[in-house]
Amino acid sequence: MLNALIFDVDGTLADTEMAHLLAFNQAFTQVGLDWRWDVPLYTRLLEVSGGKERIRAYWESRGDLPRELHGGAVDQTIARIHELKTAAYEQAVQDGMVQMRPGVLPLMAEAMSAGLTLAIATTTSPVNIASLLKQAMGLDWQHHFSVIEDASTAPRKKPDPSVYLQTLQRLGMQAGECLAIEDSSNGLRAARSAGLATVITQNEFTAHHDFAGALRVLPSLDGVGLMQLRQWHAEQA
Repeated sequence: MLNALIFDVDGTLADTEMAHLLAFNQAFTQVGLDWRWDVPLYTRLLEVSGGKERIRAYWESRGDLPRELHGGAVDQTIARIHELKTAAYEQAVQDGMVQMRPGVLPLMAEAMSAGLTLAIATTTSPVNIASLLKQAMGLDWQHHFSVIEDASTAPRKKPDPSVYLQTLQRLGMQAGECLAIEDSSNGLRAARSAGLATVITQNEFTAHHDFAGALRVLPSLDGVGLMQLRQWHAEQA
């Protein structure tokens, strides 16, 4: 029986990636770097989970890490860039630049009315989650989710399954009772490694990903109801 829906955040609950991209570029300017990520480059960088990890991967790929910034100084610089990027993203959300994806909020409301449990399993930062969901669901947004696992509680990034394993443990449920909703191949791999049936709602940044093993691959959750999810989940079982 399907008892819980577990949602990823970035790209799944909302179309966040363009706002993240603009926030990264703003942060680079603020620290005096001439880096400029465009959509094709950022799409490739999304193969690396985590904002700080993405910055480091790009910097290392350039091959121009200054000698004086080796070691702890590199970590500090990356942390400062990420701090500025997070602030810029939060402002973008407050300014209404980020919208929830079609069908997400109606599905959540239907699931809660039917007595299902909702959870979040993401490796994005708590600040990013709060900014988005406070805007979309109100100040009491946390009350809608029985479990919230994020970068502060599950530091190993997807495709590592730890965020999903911790979510299941805290829910006190078996994987067969839950359905994960994701948007990327890394998210799918993490969820499937934890034994979870997974529905993919792809977006412009992830449409090219390999989604082999997904229960369904959809353009969005628009028009998708709990009855369909139950049917798909039962087929998987």
